[in-house]
Amino acid sequence: MSGSLLQFAEVCDRLAATTKKLEKRALIADYLRTLSLEDAARAALYLAGAPFPETDRRTLNAGGSLLSRALAEVSEADRTAMHIAYRRHGDLGAAAQDLLEARKDHPASLTLKQLEDSLAAIAASRGPAAKLPHILHLLRTAQPVEAKYILKLAVGDMRTGVKQSLVEEAIAAAWEADPTAVRHAVMLTGSLPEIVAMAATKTLDSARMKLFHPLGLMLASPVNSVEEAMKRFAEELAAEGEVDLLIGQPPLSRALIEDKYDGIRAQLHCGDCSQPGRVELFSRSREDLGEAFPELVDAFASISEPAILDGEILAWNPATGRALPFSALQQRLGRKRVTREMQEQVPVIFMAFDLLAFDGNLILDAPLTERRRQLESLVARHAGATQKFEQRGQALLFGQSEDEQQSFSRLMLAGTTYLRTAAQLDRAYTDARTRGNEGVMLKALDSIYQPGKRGLAWLKLKRELATLDVVVTGAEFGHGKRAGVLSDYTFAVRDGEQLKNVGKAYSGLTDAEIDELTAFFHEHTIEDFGGFRTVEPLKVLEVAFNNVMRSERHDSGFALRFPRILRIRDDKPVAEIDTLARVEEVYNAQPDKPQNA
Repeated sequence: MSGSLLQFAEVCDRLAATTKKLEKRALIADYLRTLSLEDAARAALYLAGAPFPETDRRTLNAGGSLLSRALAEVSEADRTAMHIAYRRHGDLGAAAQDLLEARKDHPASLTLKQLEDSLAAIAASRGPAAKLPHILHLLRTAQPVEAKYILKLAVGDMRTGVKQSLVEEAIAAAWEADPTAVRHAVMLTGSLPEIVAMAATKTLDSARMKLFHPLGLMLASPVNSVEEAMKRFAEELAAEGEVDLLIGQPPLSRALIEDKYDGIRAQLHCGDCSQPGRVELFSRSREDLGEAFPELVDAFASISEPAILDGEILAWNPATGRALPFSALQQRLGRKRVTREMQEQVPVIFMAFDLLAFDGNLILDAPLTERRRQLESLVARHAGATQKFEQRGQALLFGQSEDEQQSFSRLMLAGTTYLRTAAQLDRAYTDARTRGNEGVMLKALDSIYQPGKRGLAWLKLKRELATLDVVVTGAEFGHGKRAGVLSDYTFAVRDGEQLKNVGKAYSGLTDAEIDELTAFFHEHTIEDFGGFRTVEPLKVLEVAFNNVMRSERHDSGFALRFPRILRIRDDKPVAEIDTLARVEEVYNAQPDKPQNA
């Protein structure tokens, strides 16, 4: 008999009740051992908060509005009851448990296999109307605590304090495997269910790298000055045993300087011998970018060597050899079809700055110098094959006649220089800004590539007015000509597993962008209070502000003064927004700290 979803939900409750990592790992390991391999594979995936493996391209596409509607129908709760339940927990899943406890008859427990089948049916259905019956059936046949975790899984926020890395450790503990081997096999295959079977049958060494499942991207820590960059880089070298800060200055030649580009961070997979011509582009949030940039897919289709590249998609001016502003790319994001005219008016390139895998092997543990050497060799061999001749649209944009146009490579290599002095870093920053780029990166030569990690081995220097990446938690109708659209946005930063509001902004976006966000937030509303609604925390914004103040207005204890929206960050996942610690860091760095808002 298939494993019980009730048992799964009870384990999740126990996981949420403890903050001790070792206790969580033991709970998961003990639970997985009680299940058949098929159910252990399902449970491991769901514990990690994913309805499908990374290699499975299906998505649920069931927003908060649809899920709330289904819950209201099944629980027969009115708007007031829904509001009270949600406010009590700040979580739709926990609210569902409260509301469904009031039912007189609770059904028998679902199985993990039944949940898997229902999730498949939801993903296969096109549009809210087709998905609703499957969601209603799930909620009607689920016990209250099961419904809680069904909705948490659908929303993508389990709130149990469990990340995939901890599930990987628990798999290793359950079947007495090497945690490093489990983690490596997951990176190779992109499938937790497959790795459960391999760990249980002692065949982890049979895992082979598969292209076309996104790896986590290595992240850089922000610094605001040359002095801070030098100090923090020295701290990194000291932590790695590379330099004794008590003896003297760090060896500056242990770092590379690289421009920080104002584009879309992307991971490019190409060269699969079993599927010639297949190319895939993934965003920071592991979403498919191929539809937004079909010319890059076409340009890389001729490359036959299997490779995974890390880089930046840039709007490009071939006449000047420089990047165009990020705003030129925004019209391409989220579109199901990009016209030939769009491709001609705003040409794009892939600016590569790292190589993660080559010829069937991951090279994440190789030092940056070695990865860079292999990347330079790959670009030298294949850049020419990615050239595409542009049509009339480009000539009109850049003031060229068709005879004057030149074909240009869609694959370019980010330039680097060795760091020698603080003055050199200062000049490099100024030069990068002159080229229209955001700033500079500082990368340790010996640094390995750590997917999803943010440390001091990579630093990003941007000396403009401080900005934060935040997520929208509430949307409000505007006034005057914006009375009919959701144009005022309350936003939050991360504080551990929670989100804490730090401000509200309503300026900086175009009317077209506000219209798009209005439609999005209508679809992803959790609670509707008329003029204001709480929304699923899915939309990331980059906001600028004058300063940070202490404030009791928000649960974070801080408020941004005069915040304004710089851009919508569809390229950035919520997991990578700024933290409350970063807000406090900005606050403490202010010469004159405003105390209250």
